[in-house]
Amino acid sequence: MVGNDYMELLTFYTNHLEREVMPYWTKHCIDWENGGVNNILRDDGSVISTDKFMWSQGRALWTFSALFNDYNRDTEWLKVADNIARFIFRYYDNGQGGKAFKLHADGSTADVEYSIYVDAFIILGLCEYYRATGNSRAMDIASCIYSRTAQILEQGSDLPTKPHRIPDGMQSHGPFMIFAYVYHELGIIFGRGDILHHSLKLAEIIMTQHLDPDTLDFREFVIPGGAFSDSDAGKTFLPGHIIESMWFMERIYSYHKKPERVATAMKVIKKYIEAGWDREYGGIFLACHIDGGTPVWHMHDSKVWWPATEALYALLRAFEVTRDVEFLDWYRKVHRYAFDKYPDREYGEWHQNLDRRGNVIPCVVRELQVKDPFHLPRALIYSIATLRRLAGE
Repeated sequence: MVGNDYMELLTFYTNHLEREVMPYWTKHCIDWENGGVNNILRDDGSVISTDKFMWSQGRALWTFSALFNDYNRDTEWLKVADNIARFIFRYYDNGQGGKAFKLHADGSTADVEYSIYVDAFIILGLCEYYRATGNSRAMDIASCIYSRTAQILEQGSDLPTKPHRIPDGMQSHGPFMIFAYVYHELGIIFGRGDILHHSLKLAEIIMTQHLDPDTLDFREFVIPGGAFSDSDAGKTFLPGHIIESMWFMERIYSYHKKPERVATAMKVIKKYIEAGWDREYGGIFLACHIDGGTPVWHMHDSKVWWPATEALYALLRAFEVTRDVEFLDWYRKVHRYAFDKYPDREYGEWHQNLDRRGNVIPCVVRELQVKDPFHLPRALIYSIATLRRLAGE
């Protein structure tokens, strides 16, 4: 790619975000009456239920705050973010929201089961909202959640991770991955060196226990402490998770000036975009097995949207970091597949669940029947920022 190519792609992404993606969410998901966002929607935007997954409230708060912070400083984004923040402030820290997976529209509990992933996305949203507004309550709640989750993560395994439950006796990559990223953002925004150190500690668990630094083999589930298992769970890897995790690692280790870790993360992205690609039908498998067996994951051969969005940003960023044109070659391949298969030409946004052949199917995660504004807007926001830098060179 040269300057004009970057500008052309930048224009394409900007138009996609402004004309195809965000209008869907501002039209269909904002609950101005009760606060927060409706996130149990059909692709046509009709609301199936006004219950609210708290996981999605944090994610949506991040997106609308980040649009203000990093995209165009339009205060209309902040009005939506304020509406979501009010819902979180009112219900998340009152003794029931902080322990609930899902709430009714009025804030009463719909699903009381605790998931540490909800805490992660609430922290992430509050961090971005604090960066946009300086709201002290956002900082206070995020700090309290940090203190609670830091203790829970010390368990290592047997963590409360609904809807992605950890196989018995195994340690999962997922919690360490998301909290390494979340704590990094929290530590930077709040100027907390102790939280940044905790983020780095979690990143090291990923890079030394879930990743074999010599072979670059990566496992979603390992025996606690990092030994690889010969079980089907131990031979399962999630290409999209690995690619997302590695752009998190690049972000963290670049901040801490550890170029050798950044270089490793770039190599892992390249290995697993290739390992996860379906050579017959195209697209990125949700989950794979190193021996060709059955992965321990739901609908493993489906082509859900989020691995594609994570790969689009990760590959652009990997090229920016390394200037290795192989990343651009893979980027073009993922881009062609993604924009051919996922966009909903009638209603906007993307179809989030496809089968192996690229046909639209129902949501693959039965415990999280959700459609929310996060993976795609985040990938577009970060890709636009990357393209602006590349085009400006």
